[in-house]
Amino acid sequence: MNAESSPFRPGQPVPIEFFVGRIAEIEHLRGMVNASVRGRFKIGFVSGERGIGKSSLVSFVRHLVDRESEVAGCHVFLGGVRDLHEMVRRTFDRLLKESMEKPWHEDVKSFFGKFVREVGLFGISIELDLKGHDLSTITHDFVPSVRRLVDRLRDKRKALLLVLDDINGLASSDDFANWMKSTVDEIATSQEPLRLCVLVVGLEDRRQELVDRQPSLARVFELIEIKPWSDYESREFYRRSFEEAAATVGEQDMQTLVRFTGGLPVLAHEIGDAVWRAAPTPRIESDHIRSGIINAAEVIGRKLLEPQVFSAIRSDRYRSILRKMADRPMEVCFQRAALAERLTEAEKKVLDNFLHRMKELAVLQTDRDVRGGYRFPNHLHALYFWMESQRAKREQP
Repeated sequence: MNAESSPFRPGQPVPIEFFVGRIAEIEHLRGMVNASVRGRFKIGFVSGERGIGKSSLVSFVRHLVDRESEVAGCHVFLGGVRDLHEMVRRTFDRLLKESMEKPWHEDVKSFFGKFVREVGLFGISIELDLKGHDLSTITHDFVPSVRRLVDRLRDKRKALLLVLDDINGLASSDDFANWMKSTVDEIATSQEPLRLCVLVVGLEDRRQELVDRQPSLARVFELIEIKPWSDYESREFYRRSFEEAAATVGEQDMQTLVRFTGGLPVLAHEIGDAVWRAAPTPRIESDHIRSGIINAAEVIGRKLLEPQVFSAIRSDRYRSILRKMADRPMEVCFQRAALAERLTEAEKKVLDNFLHRMKELAVLQTDRDVRGGYRFPNHLHALYFWMESQRAKREQP
């Protein structure tokens, strides 16, 4: 069918009607922001697996409170940022950029004054040109700077929401952990209310890293965990999506879609879109489901697994073990002992290091129900690695 008419949105923000099973999380986040409108500083940590939809959910909430509660804000992605000063610069720069076309843009622009620089062809864009001593000063004076900005916006916006997303690099920084603790303490001990809400978005492991570096942060964050969809919620997502496009899927095929989705919205959109493209008519048959799942596995492999895994593994022995690990296309679990039987003596010597590395890369999880057991996070990952192993076998001389 025509790709343009697909009801699925891989790699794109998701409309509210597709936030299946997320109403409680939306209300929690909404409540935190509304508390900041009343003068109570709030800071939360939004966690969940990769592909669970953390960024889409928080982005939706940001736009919701902008419209409903007159809250200014920005959503800053900090991937690759390891330096505290760069984090602060990028946050204020994003706040400046996202205020463009808003009624309060001139207030934000005048607040930063001489540090605003016009860039791009005909100066149609702007950026915050903070460097050296000035950047160090605004990092050190973060709380008073935010307080002055919130006061300046008082007539147009009731509070400020800052979303700090993708903190993988910063989580290993002592400077960031200590800065965050001192920032919270400075606000808490102040006699003046601060209409600010900060949402940090990342994996639970990143929160634990921060707590390891600054144990006091364990009691600072209000925790919001985004959990995988249940089978029922995954089925509801597919049902709504296909019904919107007047397409039909049999119950048995629907169960197959749910099984490969593994409760992850990012996979649901990739699988749904691939099935849509594989089906010639709105009556979707089992063959179209199978073709779509295989195509989705290829897409996910190229987008996520190859950059995440194969680029990180240089060892020929590691790569050989990886290809032997996925022995069957539908099996997500295996035992270490069974894998070792298929390895050479040289590969066996590095097996435990390999398994540890795979867990670090989130390719494998420990299967707590089976002694020496491991599992792929979902069926789609298992299918991709099996497909990759079959390609490697065909290419062998």
